[in-house]
Amino acid sequence: MAEVIKMPKMSDTMTDGTIASWVKKVGDKVKAGDVLAEVETDKATMELESYETGTLLYIGVKANESVPVDAIIAIIGKEGEDISALIAGGNAPAPKVEAAAPASAPVTSAPAVDTSGIEATVIRMPKMSDTMTDGTIASWLKKVGDKVKAGDVLAEVETDKATMELESYEDGVLLYIGVEAGKSIAVDGIIAVIGKAGVDFTPLLSSAPKSNGQASAPAQESVTSAAAVSAPVAVANSSDARTKISPLAKKLAEDKGIDIKALAGSGENGRIVKRDVETFTPSASPAKETTTASVSAPIAVGTESFEEIPVNTMRKIIAKRLTESLFTAPHFSLTIDVDMDKAMEARASINAYAEAKVSFNDMVIKAVATSIHKHPKVNGQWLGDKIRYNHHVHIGVAVAVEDGLIVPVVRFADSLSLTQISSTVKDLGGKAKNKKLQPTELVGNTFTISNLGMFGIESFSSILNQPEVCILSVGAIRQIPVVKNGQIVPGNMMKVTLTSDHRVVDGAVGAAFLKTLRELLEDPIRILA
Repeated sequence: MAEVIKMPKMSDTMTDGTIASWVKKVGDKVKAGDVLAEVETDKATMELESYETGTLLYIGVKANESVPVDAIIAIIGKEGEDISALIAGGNAPAPKVEAAAPASAPVTSAPAVDTSGIEATVIRMPKMSDTMTDGTIASWLKKVGDKVKAGDVLAEVETDKATMELESYEDGVLLYIGVEAGKSIAVDGIIAVIGKAGVDFTPLLSSAPKSNGQASAPAQESVTSAAAVSAPVAVANSSDARTKISPLAKKLAEDKGIDIKALAGSGENGRIVKRDVETFTPSASPAKETTTASVSAPIAVGTESFEEIPVNTMRKIIAKRLTESLFTAPHFSLTIDVDMDKAMEARASINAYAEAKVSFNDMVIKAVATSIHKHPKVNGQWLGDKIRYNHHVHIGVAVAVEDGLIVPVVRFADSLSLTQISSTVKDLGGKAKNKKLQPTELVGNTFTISNLGMFGIESFSSILNQPEVCILSVGAIRQIPVVKNGQIVPGNMMKVTLTSDHRVVDGAVGAAFLKTLRELLEDPIRILA
């Protein structure tokens, strides 16, 4: 009989899912544990596995399309089977779900039925947390008619806090499933029956949940509930009864001869998935792994704490302006490497005689100001219905202060010498730290430079300081091997990244600006002329 595959609820907040790609296509043979598709949820991209063996008869959702949780996405069955009724009906046949209703409803005739001789056990929805009132069957790992052993995982149950595996503590045959995958049921509601093949279990379904004639059921409930809650704890019992692992990952581990106890899960709630098996590297001493696991288990202790502070005015402005910039201006970034060997030599020579010590950032400011004259479009501003190209060059220099970030302005930077730029930047920086900058010193910039090289940052890209259309991000100078004249020699390289507003600056314009900037920094005598 064909089985309907519905969009599972893969997280507590998931309302719909997107099929990122189909791994199988209509007509393909499918085995239990095969990955059918990759599903994008609100939190991650996860593999959707089949729990049925058969032929993929129908795909209801195309790749990159989204559907709500519980919507039909595929049907698996026998080749040539008529599935038109399943597709037209919009849901899988649910005689089992209909039968589940009497399980939780009081039936007056139930006390008169003697269920003590029935060789079957009712499995109820266990209470897996203190706040749990109902649970959702995320998926069934067994189907009616399957033989079940103690320790086998019957289903995955979504609670209000996590997704957990529901294990069987009985040997027998799965006779009945009372809750369809994707559906919820209250705690203590009947979700399955396990017993001897062919036994008549219907009196168990019609009995009240707390009936005196069902002494064995509550015992089973308490065992199931306790086991489900303690599932993450390693217990020296069966080899994999309490290990959270997907069927596909379990099969791969068995094929490769890997002990699943040695695997670390990267899936939801520590579940072992396919990639964990594929990337597993055996350690030298299995005995030490066991010891380490047992010792490390109880160390997760501590006190959760936090501090909340009001958002100050500067931080509010930063948040507002940068958010507006990021989501209104089409940013793009270009990065180049600059050989700083000659710049380092020139700086050392200048600082040997100059009263104001020149920094590499001062040299970058001068080189940028000079390059702007050759590429005036990077010195523009986006004003909505018009573009302004500034003929003057005012360079904003990003300065980190205790409360946030401010950008004092070096005015007419193209007309200043390196030592004048150095003195101006030091003066502005000191005022910024002491909160003594005047309003006029914080406005009018036509181009901004942000430098994190002093922190060892190799490269980064900045958010535009609108209405400006360009900002330059300067990284650290790194000593690395470089090729010069066919020889590998030590070199001092610096990465700079130009982030631009594509509404004003095109890629070719930005690239040409960076080319000129690199030429000036690699031959700094040209910015001294």
